[in-house]
Amino acid sequence: MVGKTLFYSALLQIPGMDQPELGLTEQLQFAWEEMGFMRWPLGICLGIGILVIIWKFFDLLAKSARTKRILSSVNELLSEHQVDEALEICRDSKSPAAKILFAGLERRDEGTDRVMKAIENQGLLELSKLERGLVVLATLTNIAPLLGFLGTVIGMIIAFQAIEVAGEVEATLVAGGIKVALLTTATGLAIAIPVSIAHNYFVSTIDSLVIDMEESAQKMIDTLHAIQAKGA
Repeated sequence: MVGKTLFYSALLQIPGMDQPELGLTEQLQFAWEEMGFMRWPLGICLGIGILVIIWKFFDLLAKSARTKRILSSVNELLSEHQVDEALEICRDSKSPAAKILFAGLERRDEGTDRVMKAIENQGLLELSKLERGLVVLATLTNIAPLLGFLGTVIGMIIAFQAIEVAGEVEATLVAGGIKVALLTTATGLAIAIPVSIAHNYFVSTIDSLVIDMEESAQKMIDTLHAIQAKGA
């Protein structure tokens, strides 16, 4: 909604588009009504985008906090070769990192290769869970501008039809179609831009978590290898 407001405020600077007697709420309502039937698919895109962004933000925030806590505890225990204690902590935690480390620690007696394979398989599962919802944001980033451009084409068709029926060019005849064209394009871009920013932010956050988990998994493998070598 913020992006939509900014774009519409920019449109008001265009001669003929200003509505000085209207407040912000009235301006948004005016823009909503003037977009014609294209306001519904664009409104659906906006609503879905807001819901997914809010859900994904708090989901990653909680998982990131749990991951940092569990990695700190497990790394400290592994540095002291307390493998059984680390295994118990991972078993009791629901964080992605704990599940990955637990899959490896559970197979510590089967050799380093089996540990690495277990970590890789569990890592793929946890990564797919972390990326859940990102495909929706990526789709909205592509669909919203396309819907805006579709509205532009429809608006221009309406304008040319009005000219054809009237048989002459008058500003009042084509103003409605051009207005739909401008508003739908601006709205589509206003939806796509913040959604794209949120998508890239979530991707970078997930990449950071993955790097931390890979480093901790490598430390675990090195510790298990050292314990096996000492026992041999």
